[in-house]
Amino acid sequence: MKLAILSESPADEAALRVLVEYVLGGPFTTVQSALRARGWPSVEQVLPSIIRHLHFNTDADGLVVVVDSDDSPVHTPEHDAPGYYHPYCRVCRLRAVFRRTIKNLPQAHGRDRVLRAVGICVPALEAWLLCGRDTSITEQAWLDGQAANRPPYTRRELKWKVYGTERPSLQFELKRMVQEVSRHHGDVRRLENDFPHGFGALARDLRSWGKAET
Repeated sequence: MKLAILSESPADEAALRVLVEYVLGGPFTTVQSALRARGWPSVEQVLPSIIRHLHFNTDADGLVVVVDSDDSPVHTPEHDAPGYYHPYCRVCRLRAVFRRTIKNLPQAHGRDRVLRAVGICVPALEAWLLCGRDTSITEQAWLDGQAANRPPYTRRELKWKVYGTERPSLQFELKRMVQEVSRHHGDVRRLENDFPHGFGALARDLRSWGKAET
């Protein structure tokens, strides 16, 4: 399988390569996208161009897109209802970009479209990195905090827990991210349990590819 990965930084993408391999149960070939992104707004802006590039200029099977939720609404099962769209949910928005972009694309490289998998890190990828190490960090804890207008932790605190600083170098950030996700040794059940909406959405998309569902 040939896949491209798009996220908010090269370090994020390195960690996601490990996690995607765990979900798929085996290695895959990485296809480089035409553009890079830095942060959430950039990911949304460059996504249409990347989809078209992968469709017409590569033989990539799929594109994985993962971003942080930050303070935006968390994607929940209610958002998956037919015809439902939350304008501030980043999963809903990314899925909508895919739908609009591939709608009228002609077949290329023997396929109708590049498959999509979208995930959201609640509230940031560092929360996934701490899964199994700090039991207080879960999607439900963040949802409860949002509902009470009292976040259980901050993104800055998550960075300190992972890196020992809120401004790690890219090289150190990449190293620590890969170290932490590798702790799962191929078993993502704890991630799916603690982050069912964000990581779970990504895992379900990836596993649906056998049926070519988008």
